[in-house]
Amino acid sequence: MLAITLMLIGLVALLLTGLPIFAGLSLFGGLLLAGEPGGLDAVSDLIFAKTGMYVLVAIPLFAYMAHIMIRGRIVDDLYTTAHTLTRHLPGGVGIATIVACMIFSSISGSSVATALTIGAVAIPQMIRYGYAPKMAYGLVAAGGTLGILIPPSGPMILYGVATDTSISGLFMAGVLPGFLLSGIFMAYCAFKQWGTPRAERASWGEMGRAVRQSVWAIALPGLVLGGMYAGLFTATEAAAIGAVLALLIAGLAYRSIGLREIWQCAIEASRTSAMLFMILAGAAVFSYALTKLMIPQQVVALVLELQIGPYGFLLLMMLMLFVLGMFLESIAIILITSPVIMPVMAHLGINPIWYGVLLVINLEVAMITPPVGMNLFTIKGVVPNASMGEIIRGSMPFVLLMTLGMLLVMLFPQIALVLPESMINAQ
Repeated sequence: MLAITLMLIGLVALLLTGLPIFAGLSLFGGLLLAGEPGGLDAVSDLIFAKTGMYVLVAIPLFAYMAHIMIRGRIVDDLYTTAHTLTRHLPGGVGIATIVACMIFSSISGSSVATALTIGAVAIPQMIRYGYAPKMAYGLVAAGGTLGILIPPSGPMILYGVATDTSISGLFMAGVLPGFLLSGIFMAYCAFKQWGTPRAERASWGEMGRAVRQSVWAIALPGLVLGGMYAGLFTATEAAAIGAVLALLIAGLAYRSIGLREIWQCAIEASRTSAMLFMILAGAAVFSYALTKLMIPQQVVALVLELQIGPYGFLLLMMLMLFVLGMFLESIAIILITSPVIMPVMAHLGINPIWYGVLLVINLEVAMITPPVGMNLFTIKGVVPNASMGEIIRGSMPFVLLMTLGMLLVMLFPQIALVLPESMINAQ
């Protein structure tokens, strides 16, 4: 146990020096293998096998779809539509912000992109309607985290590849927990803003016009997810279909994108994908080193000795992930912990899809907890005059709300599992 602990502490310390994740994982894994006879012989074949998987094609395709939708200004009307539909409700502006975050999350798959794009529009609007600035900052920071839970989700793809778990199943599993967290955020907005002045209810004509303005931004994620749920195509095929539809919508329906923008989107998607593939290569070396040293088997033996059971193990993992999330990026956390705990989960009978959702919710919490919560810095970039202390204070209630959502998914696994199970039965 001491050796395992020292090994993980050493890796975390190495990554905290600022070394790129792929380099840290490769270097640390290589050092561990160097002492093993023939340990480095299989590394090149291992990396090629891990990064040459067909399912990874989904990463650049989903990234390309997101860039096309953003550059084509297809999502520009999202917030206006959401505000038109909800402005008469208690906390209506905040609710509109969460609705816009939900829809944008299903397009971008990125927490930072969601917080940045929606925050630039929503924060001034919320403050104008009487929201306390810290409430506005916290709401957008937390709403932005939905980007990695509501599919498509980059971290879910990486977790699925690292653990050989169905990516389509993970995507479906993230939908209801995403709605649950969104509902909790909306209820909190309504509670906090109860009794404050509200805007006049929009007419049916206004609502209809607003929905027509953003119908394609709303429809595309539904088509992609609906096709996966119905078994019409896999996650990789869904990514390809989504990218083609995004091109057609931006080019023909909106006429808002040209060949130059299409080329720029391809470059940006390639850069993002190359970074993730490099990290996967490093993770393959690290995972292979752990297997050669029989670390997973030692962890299984330790859990059996402690006799903590499935829920005790999950609580312990959630606590450890929360601490790691304060210092490391979500990708590093997924790829460091997954090879170690998968044998334990198999032994305890923990569904890897269920755990994947709990993991992603925990990573969402990490996005808004200091000292390295990325969405906190994103809000600071959107509102340069805001103090970091005020942004953090505004985010803290949402840390508690997200923890509540995580506990509900832990206590009631079917929140995450009902859609993947019904998807399998429907096929």
